[in-house]
Amino acid sequence: MPNPRSHDGPTLASVAQRAGCSPITVSRVLNSPEIVSPELRERVIAAAAELSYHVNVAARTLASIRTNTVGVILPSLTIHIFTDVLRGIYDGVRDTNLRVMLGNSHYDQNEEERLIREFLGQKPAAMIVSGIEQTASSRRMLEAAKCPVIQIMDLDDDPIECIIGFSHFDAGYQITRHLVEQGYRRIGFMAGWVNKRSLGRLNGWRRALEEAGIYDPARVLADMTDDRLIDPSAPDDLRYGDPSSALHGRMMLRKLLAVDGGIDAVFCNNDIFAVGALFEAQALRLRVPEDLGIAGFNDTDLVRASHPPLSSLRTPRYEIGLRAAGEAVCRLDQNSRTPAIIDLGIEVAVRTSTMRPQASG
Repeated sequence: MPNPRSHDGPTLASVAQRAGCSPITVSRVLNSPEIVSPELRERVIAAAAELSYHVNVAARTLASIRTNTVGVILPSLTIHIFTDVLRGIYDGVRDTNLRVMLGNSHYDQNEEERLIREFLGQKPAAMIVSGIEQTASSRRMLEAAKCPVIQIMDLDDDPIECIIGFSHFDAGYQITRHLVEQGYRRIGFMAGWVNKRSLGRLNGWRRALEEAGIYDPARVLADMTDDRLIDPSAPDDLRYGDPSSALHGRMMLRKLLAVDGGIDAVFCNNDIFAVGALFEAQALRLRVPEDLGIAGFNDTDLVRASHPPLSSLRTPRYEIGLRAAGEAVCRLDQNSRTPAIIDLGIEVAVRTSTMRPQASG
C-alpha cells in the first residue's frame, strides 16, 4: 500500500542523510542559517546541491509541507490525568524547535473531528490525539495526514500510525484480582459513563470475577450520565453533582450497598469516585478496609492523601506524553518507524483501603 506520507524526489531526510545530520538540523540551516556553525551550514548546502535540492526552494517547500507545531487534542484540560500527559508532551518538545498547538474536545467526537480538520489545515509537523474512538471522518483525515500521527492513552491492534498507552482490560483485571486475593467476594464496579476505555476496565473486572466464580452483574453501576439530578430520593446533600464528581461517587456507593447482598469492595472507574465512595463509607460508619475495600483508577494525589490512603491503578500518564512527543520528534528527525504499538504497562498501587486484615474466603 502506498505511504501517503512519502514524497517523490529528494527530501529533507535524504539531504540530512547525505550531510550526516538530522532533518531538523537541515531545517534550521534552511530557515535560520545564522544559528548553525559555518561548517555545518556549508555541509548541508553542499548535500542539497548534490541531490538537486536547491536550498531556497527547499525552504519554501518545507514551509508549504508543514509548520513546526505539534497538534495535540485531549478530551479535557482540567482533569489531572490529562494535565500530567500534557506536561510530558511539553517536556518532550522542550529542546526542539517544535511548539504545541492544543485543542480540547470535551469528550465530544464531533468537536474532536472539527479540531482535527482545523489543525490539519494548518499543516502541523505531527498530531497527538487521545484515544481510539475517532469518528470515521476523523480517522480518514488522520490516515491521509502527511505528518506523524500518534494516538495515546489506549492500545489498539490497528492504530492509525503509532499508539502509546496501556491495556485498560489488564488494568481492570489486575486490580480486581488484588481485591479477590484480599478475600473480598462481593465486589462492585462503578463508573459515571462507559466509553471504550472504561469498557475495557469493566471487562477486566468481569473476567477476574468470573475466574473466581463470584461475578454478579447486579453489582455494576454505570451509564449514569444525568449531570444535574442524580436521584430525587437521595438526601439533599447528595442529590446534585456532575457525573465525574465525588458527590456522584457517594451516591453510586449508596446504590451499590443497597443491591441484594450488598458489596464488600468496589473498583471505581476513577479516583474521584473512589474518594466519594470513601466519604460515603465514613458517613455510614463503615470501616475501610475491614467492612469495605475501595480501589480507584489513575493513582492521583487525591487517593494518596486520603485517610486511609486508597489503593489505585497507577497509570503512566506523564510517560505517555513524554514518549508521544519523543516518537513525533524521532519520526520527523530520523524518518524512522519505531513499533506501531507501544505498551507502557500499569501497576497496582496497594494501600490501606484494600489491605484487609486476616482476609478470609
